[in-house]
Amino acid sequence: MKTLSATSKTFADELAAFCRAAEPSPEIAASVAAILADVRARGDEAVSYYAAKFDSAKLRAKEFRVKPTLIADAAKKLPAAERKAIEAAHANILAYNRKNLPANWTAKNKHGAEVGEKFDPIRRVGLYIPGGQVPLVSTVLMTATMAKIAGCPQIAAFTPSDPSGKVSPSLLAALHIAGVDEVYRIGGVQAVGAMAYGTTTIPAVDKIFGPGNAYVCEAKRQVFGTVGVDSLPGPSELMVIADDTARADFVAADLLAQAEHGSGREKIYLVATSQKIIDAISGEIQSQLKLIARSEKTQAVLTGGFLAIEAPAPDQIADIANYVAPEHLEIITKPAAEKKLLRAITTAGAIFLGNHTPTALGDFTAGPSHVLPTARTARFSSGLRTADFMRRTSIVRYAAASVKKANDVTSRFAAMEKLDAHGRSVKIRA
Repeated sequence: MKTLSATSKTFADELAAFCRAAEPSPEIAASVAAILADVRARGDEAVSYYAAKFDSAKLRAKEFRVKPTLIADAAKKLPAAERKAIEAAHANILAYNRKNLPANWTAKNKHGAEVGEKFDPIRRVGLYIPGGQVPLVSTVLMTATMAKIAGCPQIAAFTPSDPSGKVSPSLLAALHIAGVDEVYRIGGVQAVGAMAYGTTTIPAVDKIFGPGNAYVCEAKRQVFGTVGVDSLPGPSELMVIADDTARADFVAADLLAQAEHGSGREKIYLVATSQKIIDAISGEIQSQLKLIARSEKTQAVLTGGFLAIEAPAPDQIADIANYVAPEHLEIITKPAAEKKLLRAITTAGAIFLGNHTPTALGDFTAGPSHVLPTARTARFSSGLRTADFMRRTSIVRYAAASVKKANDVTSRFAAMEKLDAHGRSVKIRA
């Protein structure tokens, strides 16, 4: 475990170097670019090739789409306890995200003209659902639910299959419960390429949503502009801020929970007010590591991607958090310090407060989407919400009286910008 002191003269440089390791390497960028170009050029043929190469799934184009009857059957066969869990999480996610559904509005401006906004659902959206060894059933609910609330007419989900071509039954059942029946057993960069460019059998989408590994995240970055993307949610990140009121066993469990994704590119941060706290939590990590199934992959993440920071002062802690801009941030401190930090920290993807609020609650069931910005992109972007599945259009209506009131302003701007035709188009009506 790498440990830094916030009071060290070299701290800022060392922290920056650690954070830079989360950025995509030139090798990843080049590999992604080559795959995307191939998918754009060869379509279904390239998608089949990369599904075989990376997922060992030999799929013909006509097998890309999962039959809707199989999706419905998966829901029918879902064990009662799993259905109950999915439906309970779905209810929380629905309730939370209905509250941030944007509404159309109109008002009068200073000229007496009518101005306003209208919101329309994006016509066709693509949802990337990580699968493989860790099928993220929860990501179905964290994306499809909002697309449904927004009223998107076409929702297509993409998730990798196993070598036999099968998709996790629980994942398919969640898609059925969420109301999605257009599902493709395609993952990785090739799925992003198919969504962006379209193929003979896969219609292109207008915007791509959902988290993925470093390659998928880089693919979304590269296709932005051809299609929209929600944000750049890559490998998981967690920062825990802990003082002497934090339970060491709780903190250790939360750090391990995010490290267990196990891609090797996760970033795990512990910011504690003393070395004593760091030592106690470190001891708990080693004890609890023996208890989890994915201990080997988790240990690899901890070895390369875990940073502990001793920072006694609240101002230092806030500065560190705002620089890192973590995907998930847990604040487990005294109430006064929590209040101060909550006000001062402005760049976290999602914040979890207190000893009894593990990040896993947000991953699965609390209500807000777990699709959150990573790799410091929370400095300028936010977690997924219903409005991201909609387009905003401004509305303007002037009448004869109101255009006369605007004439002087527009004529002066037209003169300043040397665009006399602009000014004349208003003056002719005034």
